[in-house]
Amino acid sequence: MQLADHNRTNSKSMSPSIYTALVDSLFENPIPMLAGAVCAGTGAVMTAVKTGNPLLWPCAALIIVIGALRALQLSRYEKRETALTPDEAIRWEFNYMVGGSLYAAALGLWCWVVLLGSDDPVAHMLGTAVTVAYIAAGAGRTYGRPKIAQLQVLLACGPMALALIIHGDFYYIGFAFLNVLFFVGLRRITLRLHDVYVKALLATERVGSIAGQFDTALNNMPNGLCMFGADGRLAVLNNRFTAMMEISEDLVQRGVTAREVVSLCVNAGTVSSASAMTIITEIESSKAAEITTLDHAHESERALSWKFQPMVGGGTVVLLEDITERRNSEARISHMARFDELTGLPNRVSFRNEIGRMLKSSDQSTLSALLFVDLDQFKQVNDTLGHPCGDQLLCMVADRLREMLRADDFVARFGGDEFVVFQRAIKTNHDAADLARRIVERLSERYEVDNHQVEIGASVGIALTEPDVSADNLLKNADMALYRAKASGRGTFCFFRDEMAQTVEARRVLELDLRQALANEEFEIYYQPLVNLKSGRISTCEALLRWNHPVRGTVSPVDIIPVAEDMGLIVDLGRWILRKACIECMKWPDAVSVAVNFSSQQFHQRDVLSEVRYALDVSGLPARRLEIEITESSLLRNTQWTHDALAQLHAAGCRISLDDFGTGYSSLSYLHNFPLQKVKIDRSFLEGIDTDRPLTLLRGVARLSADLGMTVVVEGIETNEQLELISADGTISEAQGYLFSRPVPATRIRQLLDASHGRRVIEPGTNIEATRAPA
Repeated sequence: MQLADHNRTNSKSMSPSIYTALVDSLFENPIPMLAGAVCAGTGAVMTAVKTGNPLLWPCAALIIVIGALRALQLSRYEKRETALTPDEAIRWEFNYMVGGSLYAAALGLWCWVVLLGSDDPVAHMLGTAVTVAYIAAGAGRTYGRPKIAQLQVLLACGPMALALIIHGDFYYIGFAFLNVLFFVGLRRITLRLHDVYVKALLATERVGSIAGQFDTALNNMPNGLCMFGADGRLAVLNNRFTAMMEISEDLVQRGVTAREVVSLCVNAGTVSSASAMTIITEIESSKAAEITTLDHAHESERALSWKFQPMVGGGTVVLLEDITERRNSEARISHMARFDELTGLPNRVSFRNEIGRMLKSSDQSTLSALLFVDLDQFKQVNDTLGHPCGDQLLCMVADRLREMLRADDFVARFGGDEFVVFQRAIKTNHDAADLARRIVERLSERYEVDNHQVEIGASVGIALTEPDVSADNLLKNADMALYRAKASGRGTFCFFRDEMAQTVEARRVLELDLRQALANEEFEIYYQPLVNLKSGRISTCEALLRWNHPVRGTVSPVDIIPVAEDMGLIVDLGRWILRKACIECMKWPDAVSVAVNFSSQQFHQRDVLSEVRYALDVSGLPARRLEIEITESSLLRNTQWTHDALAQLHAAGCRISLDDFGTGYSSLSYLHNFPLQKVKIDRSFLEGIDTDRPLTLLRGVARLSADLGMTVVVEGIETNEQLELISADGTISEAQGYLFSRPVPATRIRQLLDASHGRRVIEPGTNIEATRAPA
């Protein structure tokens, strides 16, 4: 055992208890101090009478008065009824130092007057003897606070030694020198006594601290502990052991034996008689051992782990641990490793192992089918009604699947809203098709979840067993068939065919890569600036997704977004982009905003306001610096809900921008009906802009938007000629395009912003991507 020593002899780190003990030592035994005061006062009176020097009477009076006050001070200290606290000790030490210093100064003054005011040797002897005696006695009292002793020596003996030297007699000077040597030695003795006393106090305190630490550690152990000495009697017992065994805490004082302790445990009902015999045998064998007992305590089974360790010189230490919960947890973990906690169905691992076993044990000529079931529109239920309702729905789906299957069939939850069914010993593939059809129909029937009427669908992929097919290949084939069924319109089933493999596998690999890329944050966000045409500065930067795949190379967002939407990842991906962009924007000048594109699916399937507020809270970005770009397709769906959502975002402080205006189902009513603050005119308006008609159309749309109080942006500016045409009438506020900068990484956009907002203003038509940030 190793114990830390935190009580080293260091006055600066002296513990309060030691300090109070040292101060208390100053006031011990007041009788000698009173006797010394009487002697000093008498000596002073005698010198006054002997020499007739009138100055000695005030000195005598001063010594008597100060001595009496010090005696009164010690008497007050003795009458205290409470223990000395550190704060009180500081005050009493100061009082003692003041009283002792005044008394020493009075003695020094007396010696000075006696030695220089008369030539009487008797008076000289009285003065020096009394002063030296006082200093010697004072050193013995103040060894606990050496600084006080040294101060008294200086005040009493300093004037005396100086007066002896001034007197001029050879012997007097020698006596002064001897006094100095005496006082130096006295100082060393005082310091040595102080060290010895402090070390003794530290040792006592350390012993008490170790005992307290040991007792605290022993009684706060998670395990029970008892120790039996070489005589077989109980020597140590902690609180945990008495609580677990429900026995008395005074057994150590009673000196009971191991058999008596175990017998008390049996009487308390915490250990059975059979277990007690095993425990006693192990203790008396004096060998290291470990056993586990299973007994019923208070009508519940309890597992206890007993460890026995013999000690050098005889005796045994017993460690006791309640492992009931651990055994139950291990059992639960074992069950959770094989079964889905929500539905109670076997999980993916258990299903795969079971299918592998069935495939190996079944006859090769026996036909079986694996049906991969995926729920349609389940995600909408989670998003609209919440995950608790989604969990209830999954349990209902599991119950319906159980009802439709035979005893030989096997069903499991594969993960999320996916289930797998293994249909054994079927005659033809029509049996599998019939089961798949019934599954689609049954799972598509209405559910009632928390007083909500819920309707979902199901798609099924079917793979038939072949000779020597593995469980992994069977699952893979069924998954590809499921993908084809979902691509065919959902709510149907599809058998696996060999020609599916190549197309589906390529898509599947892309999906897996996409999931991994999102989980590992392998995406990167590029930023393309929007330049204010009046100031020439960058006002906003649009966040654009990039994916540099290690094998595929640069993957276009055009290929990423549709797959992410089909997989249901677009919401998570959009959330990641939003938070990253907000965090990056915090590194930009305050005048620059960040624009983030919201897909239609992302905008309508999530609580947009909560997501935006969370991103702003995490990043610390003010809402005014976030622009949310939506497309016209988002405005087409659920118009009233869309209007309310946009109004809430606008009320929260965000700016709403309509992206790619002029494509798709463009309608000027959008500009009037929805709370938009910015319109981004699509690059298609720039085609043929050097002719009157396209330019007139562009300026007309821009003027109408500006009149409605919206900022107008033109996308796709690539030439100075285009820039001059759109900015001629001052209606268009901002421009975006390769003329200014291509989309660039975050590090580069910071350089561009530094160039734009640091020391230089970018002239219209300047390619800011080619600029360098000022040093």
